[in-house]
Amino acid sequence: VSLSDMSAASNLRSNDQFLCSICLDVFTNPVSTSCGHNFCKDYITKQWDNTDSCQCPKCKEVFKTRPVLQVNTSICESVALKSCLVCLLSYCETHLEMCLKHYKPLALFCQTDHTCVCVFCSVLDHKTHEFVPLKAEYEEQKAKLVKTEVEIQQMIQKRRLKIFEIRESLKISTDAVDRQKAESVQIFTALQECVEKCLNQLIEELEEQQKTAEKQAEDAIKHLEKQISDSQALKNISIFSKRAVSQLEEMLTENMKKTKLKQIKKFAVDVTLDPGTAHPNLILTDDGKQVKVGDVWKNLPDSPQRFFSAPCVLGKQSFSSGRFYFEVLVKGKTCWTLGVVRESINRKGGIKVSPRHGYWTIVLRNGNEYKAGDGPSVRLHPRSGPEKVGVFVDYEEGLVSFYDADTAVLIFSFTGCCFTEKLHPYFCPCLNDRGKNSAPLIICPLHFIGEFLILKMIN
Repeated sequence: VSLSDMSAASNLRSNDQFLCSICLDVFTNPVSTSCGHNFCKDYITKQWDNTDSCQCPKCKEVFKTRPVLQVNTSICESVALKSCLVCLLSYCETHLEMCLKHYKPLALFCQTDHTCVCVFCSVLDHKTHEFVPLKAEYEEQKAKLVKTEVEIQQMIQKRRLKIFEIRESLKISTDAVDRQKAESVQIFTALQECVEKCLNQLIEELEEQQKTAEKQAEDAIKHLEKQISDSQALKNISIFSKRAVSQLEEMLTENMKKTKLKQIKKFAVDVTLDPGTAHPNLILTDDGKQVKVGDVWKNLPDSPQRFFSAPCVLGKQSFSSGRFYFEVLVKGKTCWTLGVVRESINRKGGIKVSPRHGYWTIVLRNGNEYKAGDGPSVRLHPRSGPEKVGVFVDYEEGLVSFYDADTAVLIFSFTGCCFTEKLHPYFCPCLNDRGKNSAPLIICPLHFIGEFLILKMIN
């Protein structure tokens, strides 16, 4: 037998003393039995828990009572130095920091290969590379890790806040829908009760009149003159019935108008005037809600957005989809123009107020002349001069409607419109007319328009 074979056998026996005979791996938490053999604590405990008797897995000695396992401290201290030299598993902290090639401390960090090296590595295998002290690299990586952890925590907080905002917005939207459902049920319940009440009254009246008519008809057999009188009574009954039905239809029509406008008002938006588009003679309030014509021409830059030929101004807000609604108080005025316009309208020369030129408006002239700018203007005849005008737009449907906001009566509608760009609210208070038309146009705030409003999340 050669000396090398004897040395290998000796090393094999030396290594075997650090292997558990149950798991056949390096000891983990080694403990000793009363017979002197060593095992991993977890494996020997699990084996004894699954059997009725306690027996040494190595010498097969049976114990009458379950022995108390003792921690083998000598093996615990030695096993770290006897672990695998390839993966370094179980090495102590000092040995883990040693170079496996030169057996010198790993004191440097190679930035070229991104690995830890010793001083010999830095002048041999890595001599052309860049190095920094290992502790410095450690501190830098630690700082980066801390920064990354802070950024991750901030991102998590932002995501949690966004989730909270979305849930709150969903709750608000759900509550608004529930309120709308409840009010719709209330409105139609009231309408149903009104119809049933009117119908019952009409039936009672008809039945009573029928009884009277039958009695009169019997008397007419005996009295010819009475028959003529009874015929007239029947005619009056028919007239009365038609009048009752007509009144019911009128009442239902009025309720439906108000209900429709109330549904439209849920698309109300907050509109403010854009000073950058205002004619130099116009006076705007600081809150951007009122406009009138002044006597002083302000020295303003002639920007492409500003009106210079007509006393007009646009709303700041623009719309390229969906539906929206706003109201304007016109009380006390004898001349005005309201509506919506394309963003690309002509603002300098002569203005032609028609859909072909990008204007969907209605106008008041001379205190009582209402017109719609529809190519050749259309004369309008509202029942009474509206004091508050509501403007409703459905972009996808190509619809622009104007309402008397107080009576819910439709004034005029542009239908079949083809919108291809942004729309802006349009306001023209017209000239003062020696003080007759000095009242301002006033955009009604949202809380004056109605209960149902669009609620939007700011991204």
